[in-house]
Amino acid sequence: MLTNFYAKLLGLWILLAVLALALHRDATIAIVNAIFADAALGFVTGAFTLLIGLAIVLSHNRWSGGTLPILVTCYGWVATIKGLSFLFLVPPAEARLFAALRFERYFYVYLAVSLALGVYLTYGGFTRRASEAKPPT
Repeated sequence: MLTNFYAKLLGLWILLAVLALALHRDATIAIVNAIFADAALGFVTGAFTLLIGLAIVLSHNRWSGGTLPILVTCYGWVATIKGLSFLFLVPPAEARLFAALRFERYFYVYLAVSLALGVYLTYGGFTRRASEAKPPT
């Protein structure tokens, strides 16, 4: 049941975020660049990302039961690691890591991957039967 909730929540959030990012490409790139240029923004981003990641990991650390629960768990772990990196990496290291991702160049590739994840999570969250959502006993 928690898998369905997280799949719906994360899936819809990703879909709406991808839509907004795609409609405002230049502003999105400027905002992301600003986050990596400002230590305070990076810290706040890291704190909230870590909070979300830990909430998912602590309440839904499931590595079985199909693709949907594993994806939700992976999302939680990725968010946790990302949040920790924002909090513990020094700004120059964060900037180098961000530069290596070539965000501006691969902007639409990142959005396409995110869109696919959002569609899968949303669809899975709304169509998964309650009997599949129960943890194994």
